[in-house]
Amino acid sequence: MLERFLSQTTFTSQDDFIQNFHVKVPDNFNFGYDVVDAWAEATPDKTALCWTNDHGVHHDFTFAELKDYTDRTASYFQSLGIGHGDMVMLILKRRYEFWFSIIALHKIGAVAIPATHLLTGKDITYRNNAAGIKMIVCAGEEVILNHVKDALPYSPTITHLVSAGPIVPRGFEDFQKGVLEAPAFIKPEHPNSNDDISLMYFTSGTTGEPKMVAHDFTYPLGHIATGCFWHNLHEDSLHLTVADTGWGKAVWGKLYGQWIAGATVFVYDHEKFQPADILQMIQDYHITSLCAPPTVFRFLIREDLTRYNLSSLQYCTIAGEALNPAVYETFQEQTGIKLMEGFGQTETTLTIATFPWMAPKPGSMGVPNPQYNVDLIKQDGTPAAPNEQGQIIIRTDNGKPLGLFKEYYRNAELTREVWHDGIYYTGDVAWKDEDGYYWFVGRIDDVIKSSGYRIGPFEVESALMTHPAVVECAVTGVPDEIRGQIVKAHIVLAKDYKDVDKENLAKTLQNHVKQVTAPYKYPRLIEFVDELPKTISGKIRRVEIREKDKKEY
Repeated sequence: MLERFLSQTTFTSQDDFIQNFHVKVPDNFNFGYDVVDAWAEATPDKTALCWTNDHGVHHDFTFAELKDYTDRTASYFQSLGIGHGDMVMLILKRRYEFWFSIIALHKIGAVAIPATHLLTGKDITYRNNAAGIKMIVCAGEEVILNHVKDALPYSPTITHLVSAGPIVPRGFEDFQKGVLEAPAFIKPEHPNSNDDISLMYFTSGTTGEPKMVAHDFTYPLGHIATGCFWHNLHEDSLHLTVADTGWGKAVWGKLYGQWIAGATVFVYDHEKFQPADILQMIQDYHITSLCAPPTVFRFLIREDLTRYNLSSLQYCTIAGEALNPAVYETFQEQTGIKLMEGFGQTETTLTIATFPWMAPKPGSMGVPNPQYNVDLIKQDGTPAAPNEQGQIIIRTDNGKPLGLFKEYYRNAELTREVWHDGIYYTGDVAWKDEDGYYWFVGRIDDVIKSSGYRIGPFEVESALMTHPAVVECAVTGVPDEIRGQIVKAHIVLAKDYKDVDKENLAKTLQNHVKQVTAPYKYPRLIEFVDELPKTISGKIRRVEIREKDKKEY
């Protein structure tokens, strides 16, 4: 499969990768036909999806079966009036119907909008009206169904609601019955062009209302680097990415790049995350490759890994937030596996990464993916020198690179704010060392300016997280007449430390940070809290913390 899209499919060094990695983009590329159906024709009996849940139910789907199910689903959606350009929201958790539905929507040229099951009726209403959503396909669970029904009276563009079961209430179509009874699928004569919108995500809204990030039909090809050269997958791989299908990480790790590589995607459909269950899955199914955010690895290393046979596991990647070096070192000590970090956004595919031919530096994101012209620029617009902080940008002078978003849908002004004069501004700050490795500092709005120093919240949080008293923390800057800003830490304590003397503990933590990182970065203020404000995707809302602090200081 790779030979269809790459002239060179193996690389031995970053220089080789930079010089020779070029993706051949077909006209009118469609992931459903050009990847899924192509595998079904070439290797029909190869397992595409290995799915299991926390009730012991298991299904394997071959590429031939996947083609059949996605064709049936596409035909069913067509019977409901869904066609080219129509917006369809998918609230399917980790149900295998998600894969049937998103590929079916690709095949008919419609727009898939994956969404989390944590959305309330108000959230769904906002999305329905902002995007003009025509149909919602959801898991048939009472809470989800009620939220969808709550939104319906305020959502005039909705024409159909579809439940994947087990509950199919009045007013909802029955997905299972519809797919079973669907007539033979007839492929549209012109399902799409490359620049049509195929996929749209609502960002998690850490600083305001969610933005609608629209990707075109070539976006899956942008994930060749993700699946083939960051996850390091091949046709014998069984890959698990820990992510709900409502988040962009799902198509990063459970769909596009993985199937272009010919790997089998492993899905564990569970309600409550239990690190022991993930380890059991790796052992029982002989998973070879794992990708998860640092939070998951933090929980894994707290387990007794000697209780599990993890010999099948060959490769691990990590993304979603910056990696604390202590997690890297502990995981390597326990498993012998190096965590290979990567960075990207909802607006991009993999942008910066540690690739297989590189020696990882714990805590570093790695180096730029050559499909993007990545740079760091200072506030005055000039390039940042090694060890200088700057905003991560992508230069687009020569056109939109493969994998970069098309636009913020229905918001040309916001699109121009972040993408103008041949530059896309990520809003993320980093620095680069003498070897060209990038190190994450924080969002541009989160960087603390104190006594002439620029302090990234992540570096202070990383230092705090190495102390056993700290379960979770968020670092922000608060106003100070002398220094401009001072560092403040909001800390959630471990259970064993909740009853200790807080004044002494605060001093202990301040001294700990001084020993772990540069002394000037220590938090001059510490507030112990029961929880941190977060978005529905679990990201810390530092903007909310800053607004609260402004009222107090």
